[in-house]
Amino acid sequence: MKSLIRSSVLVLAVALPAFLLGLRAKEEAAVKKPTLIIDNSPVSQNAKSGVVNSYADVVEPVQKAVVSVYSTKIVRQRVPTDPFLRQFFGLGDQERQSKEEGLGSGVIVSPDGYILTNNHVVEGADELNVLLPDEREVKAKVIGADPKTDIAVIKIEAENLPVLTLADSDKLRVGDVVFAVGNPLGVGQTVTMGIVSAKGRNIGILDEVGGYEDFIQTDAAINMGNSGGALVDAKGRLVGINSAIVSNSRGNIGIGLAVPVNLATTIMNSLIATGTVSRGYLGVNVDPVTSDLAETLGLKKDTKGVVVTDVQQDTPAAKAGIKQEDVILSIDGKTIATKQELRLLISQKAPETSVTIKFMRAGKEKTVQVKLGKLTDGGSGNEFIPGVEVSRLTDEVRRTFRLTDRVNGLLVTEVAPTSPYSDLRPGMIIVEVNRVPITDLSAAKEELKPGRNLLRVYDRGAMRYLSITVP
Repeated sequence: MKSLIRSSVLVLAVALPAFLLGLRAKEEAAVKKPTLIIDNSPVSQNAKSGVVNSYADVVEPVQKAVVSVYSTKIVRQRVPTDPFLRQFFGLGDQERQSKEEGLGSGVIVSPDGYILTNNHVVEGADELNVLLPDEREVKAKVIGADPKTDIAVIKIEAENLPVLTLADSDKLRVGDVVFAVGNPLGVGQTVTMGIVSAKGRNIGILDEVGGYEDFIQTDAAINMGNSGGALVDAKGRLVGINSAIVSNSRGNIGIGLAVPVNLATTIMNSLIATGTVSRGYLGVNVDPVTSDLAETLGLKKDTKGVVVTDVQQDTPAAKAGIKQEDVILSIDGKTIATKQELRLLISQKAPETSVTIKFMRAGKEKTVQVKLGKLTDGGSGNEFIPGVEVSRLTDEVRRTFRLTDRVNGLLVTEVAPTSPYSDLRPGMIIVEVNRVPITDLSAAKEELKPGRNLLRVYDRGAMRYLSITVP
């Protein structure tokens, strides 16, 4: 079975926690932004004709801006004392300390020492050291990290730092030549070559943290230790931060994943400005428009978009007049065809940002301006209890689950793997909370009380009770 391998590597015995891979901070935050060099032109515009015998001139300046990141973590473990010594000498348990060391890569993107890398490279580290290509070794501090995108920003204090120019990763095309630069397996800085194999990859490797995936896939060789290193185009511009590989052998088999630099940059700017990532929030549940659904809604069969299945109360979408069965076609001119695309695009907008949404309603195209809210740690804004998200029962849901009129309540749409409420599962319908019938989220939350709570749920054609404990 193929598995996801985080491309950081152990130097000694144990790897750092490796799970994982956004947004522009509020513009009014009076915080210095990093000085970035940006070149948004497509790589193909300046491509020279003829046979290319060497990319040395492209790669050489890139190597100077890619660093090795060494992490150290102190692990404290309680060791039980021998019962004999405990009984006769009163000795308690002892604490033993061990040191875990990890290795990853990073990319200098600003002359004042800001470095982009992966969250899983620095996660849990007690100490970070950066080795520059000119053999200087400098201590680094973590400015901020975002597990939901597997991006982290660290900073060093050093002079005469080389930096990489940033490209516009949205302009990458499948087939573009790219190079992966990093320190795989601790052998030293290495450059590998390949092409962009795919864009917009979402394969669920960040689901555990409710992450946002938009990976660039490449066949340029990426191995453990490459995490946080550079993926650059044929002009030597940074297009991605290498993050992981999919492999059944823990080695490279040609499926490498990198976070697009556009996404990484928005995360970086927010982390530098505030230390956190603020994400936009719309307040809708959507499904992709299939050809059959398009016909049912009176649209052309080839219509690309997402149909609104639910609008949460008192949310930006509700205030802007968006309704169920509206079909969202684009946001700020960018076509939306999947739930993941909508979620990713909205998450990259800062709260309070106004976006233009084009949608279809009853066969007519409409446009509306929506001022986004702020996504809280709770997730999408329709969280009932930690890790459990719900939505109202729409006509579509009723048809899908063949519900009779006597079944009313809230549909469980998602239960996070880390949620303590694993007795609930997607597809269940919460009918009552503490013996009170509920049909909307705010009412359901009001009925919850600290301690034990009784839920009545409809599950697989039958009613039953579940007892949950709420802090």
